[in-house]
Amino acid sequence: MSALDLDWNRSHTALGNLWANALSITPSASVLSGQLRAIERITEMDITSCPEPQNLLRGVRSNIVQSIRAFRIADLQQAAETTGQHFLYANLAHAQTKQDALDLIAVQFHFPAHFGKNFDALYDCLTDPLHKAGPQPGFVIVLDQLPLAHKFDKEMREQFLDCFRDAADYWAERKIAFRCFYSFL
Repeated sequence: MSALDLDWNRSHTALGNLWANALSITPSASVLSGQLRAIERITEMDITSCPEPQNLLRGVRSNIVQSIRAFRIADLQQAAETTGQHFLYANLAHAQTKQDALDLIAVQFHFPAHFGKNFDALYDCLTDPLHKAGPQPGFVIVLDQLPLAHKFDKEMREQFLDCFRDAADYWAERKIAFRCFYSFL
């Protein structure tokens, strides 16, 4: 503790300023300088980890199904909007079975009423009708909180994601971006 710190502490009585009782020492200039450098590094990391929306998808292959780990949903949505791509979001947290997951996808993606609610029908809805509707600008899809339940185990989850991988391949052949990001519950 420096002499300045001791003088500061002595100048306040026990019944005086509450801050004097809470602070037994004042940080030195070197400690404050180190804290400022740490704050600057955090600020730099925040800036570099949240690129401009149009740059967010540049480092991501144009046709991929991958974990969402490095991205925030709101940033992906903004990037899709900025680049003129379709943004599709499905929260699957309440799905306990394959059928639950397909039902949630159908509702949240606004699939037609005749959707067959099986993996082939899911693939079909992600590909052919959209291709026949005319030129597509690209797709950013978020499958949020994929479940791991007794009736929706790892194998079922991989089959589910395979539908999106196959759709990514379909759109790659047509040179249309199809990026699907997922997270687990």
